[in-house]
Amino acid sequence: MKLKILIIPLIIILIGLYSAAYVVDETEQVVITQFGEAIGGPKTEPGLYLKIPIIQNANYFPKNLLEWDGDPGQIPTLDKTFIWVDTFARWKIVDPLKFFQTVSNVLGAQARLDDILDAAVRNFVTSYPLIETVRWTNRKLDTSRIVIGQDMKNSPLGKVSMGREKITEGILEQAQPKVAKYGIQLVDLKIKRLNYVEQVRKSVYSRMIAERKQMAEKFRSEGKGEIRKIEGDRDKDLKQITSQAYRKAQEIKGKADANATHIYAEAYNKDPEFYSFLKTLDTYRKTLDKNSTLVLSTKSDFFKYLKGYEMTSGN
Repeated sequence: MKLKILIIPLIIILIGLYSAAYVVDETEQVVITQFGEAIGGPKTEPGLYLKIPIIQNANYFPKNLLEWDGDPGQIPTLDKTFIWVDTFARWKIVDPLKFFQTVSNVLGAQARLDDILDAAVRNFVTSYPLIETVRWTNRKLDTSRIVIGQDMKNSPLGKVSMGREKITEGILEQAQPKVAKYGIQLVDLKIKRLNYVEQVRKSVYSRMIAERKQMAEKFRSEGKGEIRKIEGDRDKDLKQITSQAYRKAQEIKGKADANATHIYAEAYNKDPEFYSFLKTLDTYRKTLDKNSTLVLSTKSDFFKYLKGYEMTSGN
């Protein structure tokens, strides 16, 4: 009986100690509240702590970096170009007591960040031309893209004077004082994605298609010019080859005729009568056949050997 009397208070004491003790690890910080009101300072160092059971509660808040992901929204730039802007940020709780007193929890903090950061992003994007949000510097683009009729040095988009990096830094500087009153510190903010709105995107795609067609037509025209040049060179070379071949043939033919004439002359000198006889027979062969009819004078040289043939035949 006495043992039971001792065990019951011991169990109550153990339960009370268990309820009074709480642990804070390296990634957490704690604010103690009593009847809903914060008391004492926040516990930011890891370790074992005590509180009054039932009356006091331990409210845990993360110490590490937290993520804010903004909703993509349609924002007009200074040059009246509508774009979709998607941003994200990293933040952390640096004053858990102030954080608890103002926004209570992480969900409430996210709602405040939505209002503050979305407004800051819209304010900066609308204050600068499109190229400032898109590009970081004026460095030469490393691209093989050719824009016909457009000088890249005098781009209609203009030159970068601010750039995306400085714009995001400006957004961060503008938003930081506004979130500090909630015990929050913005660590970083970046633009995750930029894109044209649907209507502008279709217009841009149509212009890109027209540019590509213009480029293709230019290349086709240059190709046709090359074809004409190649064909001209080919015809020129062909005529040159033909001319050289004709000249060579004429030279060979001239030499052959000269040799033939020389041979004929030698043959004539050896026996002029016999040479005349052979040439006349050759002429007969070329001009007469069985259907030929000739009317010749008896004094004609052409008739000379035929007359001799008739006289021989008569004998």
